Amino acid sequence: MSLTGVMSQVLEIVIAIALAPLLTGWINLWRAWLQNKSAPSLWQPYRMLHKLFHKESVIAEHASRLFRIAPYVMFGCMVLACAIIPTLSTDLPLAPAADAIALVGLFALARVFISLAAMDIGTAFGTMGARREMLVGFLAEPALLMVLFSASLISQSTSLTTIVETLARRELAIYPGLAFAGVAFTMVSLAENARVPVDNPATHLELTMIHEALILEYSGRHLALVEWASSLKLFAYSCIGLALFFPWGVAEAQAPLEMLLALPALMGKLAVGGFLLAVLETASAKMRIFRVPEFLATAFLLAVIGMLVHLLLNR
Repeated sequence: MSLTGVMSQVLEIVIAIALAPLLTGWINLWRAWLQNKSAPSLWQPYRMLHKLFHKESVIAEHASRLFRIAPYVMFGCMVLACAIIPTLSTDLPLAPAADAIALVGLFALARVFISLAAMDIGTAFGTMGARREMLVGFLAEPALLMVLFSASLISQSTSLTTIVETLARRELAIYPGLAFAGVAFTMVSLAENARVPVDNPATHLELTMIHEALILEYSGRHLALVEWASSLKLFAYSCIGLALFFPWGVAEAQAPLEMLLALPALMGKLAVGGFLLAVLETASAKMRIFRVPEFLATAFLLAVIGMLVHLLLNR
């Protein structure tokens, strides 16, 4: 384990924790501008976290320990997920310990804990949100796995660092399989992060919300950790998309000077991606919850088609 690898690993974790709320604020800013509304401050997510951390946590009388530890588990899973995604460098000491399958497992573990915590109190909205969250996860995780497998067919490895290194070193070319996988990944990321058209993060309508129903009983530092973890999840999915489909700019192992250019490249790509997400949400309408299985089934089908196209073209 080299000193450069340790520094790049620590830097990736710090950058993810620090920039995740900023990415959320950037998307909210552009979304308000595109809808001709008064935009909130770019730093509003940081102010919200600061306010929540200084408030007292009110916990229901019958809440178990699971309800109390779920925000910490969710936050830890999202930090670990961001740590194994090569956003700045491929020289990551934690990368050999986790591949694409383990990454999906981290997202699933966080989902299970927050869903169990929502049902722990016994409220109707919490249980409804947990059931909807598990429905989305049950359909989205296989599609995400197929997307990752489509990229792994090119590198012959499920290691994210190997995938990024292989794609970055290849000549610029159009891969039909990755094109299908890219569309599928976009659909999955919208569903997993409770964005339009699957869910609307700006609404609190009880009959339509998914993410908000899960966290209605949280307050204070627990709510701050959940919201921070949600921003980290959006950041992680954004970095996965950049690593799979736009891997250029990521520093390779034993190349510390490239790290100086990797951070501006990452911020530039995230800025463009956040703008495109705001445009997509503005141009879309929220679908009914009963149409979500069809939406995610289409994503799974596109990911499978991407794998088949790659196999057929490389026979």
